[in-house]
Amino acid sequence: MKIAIVSGKDEGPTKLNAFDNALTNAGIGDVNLIKVSSMLAGNTEVQEIVPLKPGSMVNCVLSTITSDKPGDILTAVVAVAIGEKLGCVVEAKGIDKDPETLVDKAIYMVKYMMEQRNIEIKELIVEEITHEVEEIGSVVASVVYLNDDIIE
Repeated sequence: MKIAIVSGKDEGPTKLNAFDNALTNAGIGDVNLIKVSSMLAGNTEVQEIVPLKPGSMVNCVLSTITSDKPGDILTAVVAVAIGEKLGCVVEAKGIDKDPETLVDKAIYMVKYMMEQRNIEIKELIVEEITHEVEEIGSVVASVVYLNDDIIE
């Protein structure tokens, strides 16, 4: 299994447009995202995002938050733990919350999930993005599941 871990942030004239712009900033704005739960195959390979076929149906774990209150600090986090037989992904998000606290929370949750399955973590990756809202802002952090059908 191959995944890409991406994040993006942006502003827009509406909440939907801000979210769409953040997805585009992350490199996943031209595809249809299908939210999935948090499981990965063992020995998952992490790679950079590659161009995806426009309109493709793309599985992902998505952490996102949007606000129309100027000055809000938006943070989205994904944490990925990869083991030999299995991997897990968690997300955390918040408005005006300490980004480091959200990162710590995500790490705690993903480690707990792996411990509950008696899986040793071989690789732990965290992606965090923060943005201060100017007018209407959005942030996204995502784990994108890649396959040959969706790669351009």
